[in-house]
Amino acid sequence: MKKIIKAFSEKNIQVGYLYFYVHFITEVICFFALKRVVGDSVILWVSPVLYDLLAFVPQGVIGYFFDKKKLPKPGIIGTLIMILGILNFNIGIIPGTYTSIAIIAIGNAFMHIAGAEATLRSSNGKMAHAAIFVAGGSFGVITGKILGATKLNMYLLIIAALTMIPFCLLADTYVDYKKKNVCKNFNYTNTKLSPAILIFLATFVVAIRGYTGYGIPTSWNKTIIQTVILFVFMGIGKALGGILIDTIGMRKTAIGSVLLAIPFLIIGDRLMVVSLIGVMLFSMTMAVTLGLLVSVLKESPGLAFGYTTLGLFLGSVPVFFFKITDYTINSIIICSLSLLCVLALHLIIKKEN
Repeated sequence: MKKIIKAFSEKNIQVGYLYFYVHFITEVICFFALKRVVGDSVILWVSPVLYDLLAFVPQGVIGYFFDKKKLPKPGIIGTLIMILGILNFNIGIIPGTYTSIAIIAIGNAFMHIAGAEATLRSSNGKMAHAAIFVAGGSFGVITGKILGATKLNMYLLIIAALTMIPFCLLADTYVDYKKKNVCKNFNYTNTKLSPAILIFLATFVVAIRGYTGYGIPTSWNKTIIQTVILFVFMGIGKALGGILIDTIGMRKTAIGSVLLAIPFLIIGDRLMVVSLIGVMLFSMTMAVTLGLLVSVLKESPGLAFGYTTLGLFLGSVPVFFFKITDYTINSIIICSLSLLCVLALHLIIKKEN
């Protein structure tokens, strides 16, 4: 427990907290807008697919260019793009409601890369920084959905977006963007495997996580409060994954969290407390896969983060078009895919002393 508490005060951990807030506000804006656009439409999947396509897929490209110093201050750029999208909803600078969603989604991609670059470059091989940053998204998603269902004026989102700028600028004071090989201390992968295989398997694990995340049986989730609690536990799991990697090691955290999550996810269909433990354990794999990808792409942390979001998109797309509702079949699929994840993680994570 002392090691876990100590991990929350690691050197430059402030960057993770600063970008926790930035990520939180980013997702509040995005899901507020999505909620307003989708509403009770009969084509509920159109906006989310468009959003995920533009928010997730470009991150690798943006990250790669930023790694090469061709895109300065992605956080500031992302904030300005998101503000443009918000204005477009109200003023119609560029015609079309879905155009506004597209603009905001692209801004979201820049914000994610800004957080990934800052936290990974400042962490000296530790995962807690990036994990805390990513955890902010879960809290922002559910907050945005709730606020989007109210009558709040969308112009308030512009004020929220502007508050991100000082957080991004302050975080930059902890990061040396000119220093080369700044991610050299990320060494979690089995070096006997080729980089291409390592990247493929790590992205495959992310895709499985993306797919099974939508399939987790939660028939107990019937109220807004229960949904809020669900997202809170997702966020806690994401942050805790990075903390545990730094304290007990990558292999134990990765394989242990996946195996332990299976019974809790399946048995907890009608038992909220049991299910929440499973969701928390399941969410820990976020930090795992990011750490593995950065270990391969030490010179390109932005590109490494982009592979994680690409995997999430590939894994979530099938869910928009069909979803398995039979509990037994769904449980079998979750168990099978989870075991595939364990096998992949066993192969790509280096053995620890």
